[in-house]
Amino acid sequence: MPKITYIEFNGKEHQVDVETGATVMEGALDNDVPGIEAICGGSCSCSTCHVYVDDAWVAKIPEKDDMETDVLESAADVKPTSRLSCQIEITNDLDGLVVRLPEEQAI
Repeated sequence: MPKITYIEFNGKEHQVDVETGATVMEGALDNDVPGIEAICGGSCSCSTCHVYVDDAWVAKIPEKDDMETDVLESAADVKPTSRLSCQIEITNDLDGLVVRLPEEQAI
């Protein structure tokens, strides 16, 4: 199973195993990672699963589609590496992925 590292705004790291086919959001929820609320349940209609993908991984994940881009417009502190974690499906190639959680989602 691929390992994903979630880094809270305060720097606390959570390294968890996430099944292939699941999303980065589901991995966070299944492992009680604080800072990802996922109010819409992963339907790409809110921004409560907003993450920053580590620079080393940006080119290794599929590009955002128009729907994700539109939803991210409502997120706070959007950066070039901003993504909705519900839209990143875990594959074996993403073993070691690092994502950071925005301050506005700190719990």
